[in-house]
Amino acid sequence: MRIAILQRDPVQGKQLEKIIVHAGHSCVLYDDGLTLSKVLARSTVDLLVLDWHALRLSGSDVLKAARSVGGERMPVMFASADGAEESVVRAFVLGADDYVTLPVRHAEFRERICALLRRAYPERYGRDSFDVGPYHFDTRRQLVTLRGAPVQLSGTQYRLASLFFSNIGRVLSRDHIFAMVWGREFREVTRTIDSHVSRLRLLLQIEPHNDFRLQPVYKSGYRLLHLRSNENVAVPHAEAA
Repeated sequence: MRIAILQRDPVQGKQLEKIIVHAGHSCVLYDDGLTLSKVLARSTVDLLVLDWHALRLSGSDVLKAARSVGGERMPVMFASADGAEESVVRAFVLGADDYVTLPVRHAEFRERICALLRRAYPERYGRDSFDVGPYHFDTRRQLVTLRGAPVQLSGTQYRLASLFFSNIGRVLSRDHIFAMVWGREFREVTRTIDSHVSRLRLLLQIEPHNDFRLQPVYKSGYRLLHLRSNENVAVPHAEAA
């Protein structure tokens, strides 16, 4: 998962980043609320960890801005040195999902992050396989079949396909895709993602006759649409383990 941190204290910010990365997630760290707010207008993340007080724009303002651009599903945790009851209550009133005071206890913070992600994205946890329309994903062997026929995919192509089919209807920005599929943040313009998406569309026959469309989103990234019964979003069905 890709997580963004807003933390005014650089020492605490690095500590939170270290815990999140060690838990297996990708992480981007900011100390400036205004910069993060602008990033969220064009980029996507799976979870926000916000400081109540930050440079130029507070965590509460970043939360409101994130929710206004379609981040209702995205969980938000506050991690702040401000443990006043008034601040905690106000954070929850504004739509926060959790609140911890700094410094955090490492194991507890990690598990709080995992609990938020499990609740927000249940289709991406605890699955050995899942079915979406005519596609079957074997997550252990990293295999995909289309109407029972296996599709030969590289490891990169499988990670890309799994990311899209686990986020049906959701816009995924290019930097989000790059972080999740290639395992690092990219800092320059690249056509790598576009060429891989084009190839994946052909290999998996992501077309209306298979009930899906992989749609580019201007100045952002891509969105996989499910074209079933006039619904654009479908939740993948997880098989019992």
